[in-house]
Amino acid sequence: MKTPYKNIYAVLKLNRFIVLAVVIFAMLSSIFSLWMAYNTNQKALNSAFAINTDGSIIPLKIVTQKENFRVEALAHLDLFHNYFYNIDASNYERNLEKALWLGNSSVDNLYRQKKADGVYNRLLQYSLVQKVLSIESQIEQQSGTYVFRTVTVFEINRGSIIDTYELVSSGNLIPVDRNFPNNPHGLLITEYFENTLKKLDNESRKK
Repeated sequence: MKTPYKNIYAVLKLNRFIVLAVVIFAMLSSIFSLWMAYNTNQKALNSAFAINTDGSIIPLKIVTQKENFRVEALAHLDLFHNYFYNIDASNYERNLEKALWLGNSSVDNLYRQKKADGVYNRLLQYSLVQKVLSIESQIEQQSGTYVFRTVTVFEINRGSIIDTYELVSSGNLIPVDRNFPNNPHGLLITEYFENTLKKLDNESRKK
């Protein structure tokens, strides 16, 4: 007895169903993979380091990377200006070495210029104490570049005489790899420049 052949249309219909099922399954798998990749990327972008109230770095999930950048940028500028200007005969070498990690060649060039001008020699010779009193920074984004302006008020103790100065400095900030503990915020100061330095009298200090 001969085996009857299946209807050719039924066979084609079954093949078409199988092909469509495979294509639909492949499309759903691709869509699911893309969604997983996007979701993972968003989670990664929203995970960063944050600044504790004492300025230390702590891992924390934040709402937006931009808000976190501003906090870290202000902490970075505060750290740099403290290291660079809060110096005396006993700590200036250590503090300046730490400050140089936070900026590029523009900071190094300024340090070398001050050294050539005898700033640090006078610090040693007369046992001067240069103490930072306040640091106020403003940060703006201009054409994709983060520009800052910082007002640092510090005093120089010469023993019987204490003079107070206001320094206005400026520069840019660029993101770099974090380097604990040398550069914990992952930022670098570029194009650093001391714009103005003026001596404050008692009336100016009260204001």
